[in-house]
Amino acid sequence: MGQVRLGVNVDHVATVRNARGGLHPDPLDAARVALEAGADGIVMHLREDRRHIRDDDVRRYRASFSAPLNLEMAATEEMLRFAREVRPHACCLVPERRAEVTTEGGLDVAGQRHSLASVVDALKEANIRVSLFIDPDPVQVEAAAAVGAPVVELHTGRYAEGRPGELDRLRHAAALTSGLGLECHAGHGLTYANVGRVAALPEVRELNIGHFLIGQAILEGLRATVAEMKRIVAAARV
Repeated sequence: MGQVRLGVNVDHVATVRNARGGLHPDPLDAARVALEAGADGIVMHLREDRRHIRDDDVRRYRASFSAPLNLEMAATEEMLRFAREVRPHACCLVPERRAEVTTEGGLDVAGQRHSLASVVDALKEANIRVSLFIDPDPVQVEAAAAVGAPVVELHTGRYAEGRPGELDRLRHAAALTSGLGLECHAGHGLTYANVGRVAALPEVRELNIGHFLIGQAILEGLRATVAEMKRIVAAARV
């Protein structure tokens, strides 16, 4: 089946920094440690209100690292301009509401086909890999294919909450994604305890994990936490 790539989201290192202002802790230091520990790439979500990652964090990362950067962002003109300026390896288009604490669900691609198609096309023209963060819903998977996105990232939040039937929904959506010729990623709410069943899905090529890893790093250290997550994900593919 091949190994699953692990993207480490460093947003909440920036959250701690921003709580007091100043420069410490620097999310780029966390990115460096995560990559040294085996992460395959770094994820940053540049929100409209800049509550954690800031524009300068993204620019500094692109100037300092060659490892892939997956820039999560809303499908707005402002974010599109910024993405085309900094040219990350990938952009993951996500829904965004100012009041939410974290991303609460997937994009309604089926209801926003025209607007999303234009953003997808613009990013692809800039040679940026595009993914759409969607719920494991066949309607949304098919809509993602229709707007030309080469990748979908399946929202695993409800599975992580233990809701009945969610693993089967993920399994069916992953199979449909592959059947439509799209690359399948997954993420949200994944931990040591629940990641294995998602990593074992043969269609999944990449997992993007942030909150758990950064929180667990307080107890174990980031290097050890990323290494352990890589070990669990790799073991699920055997």
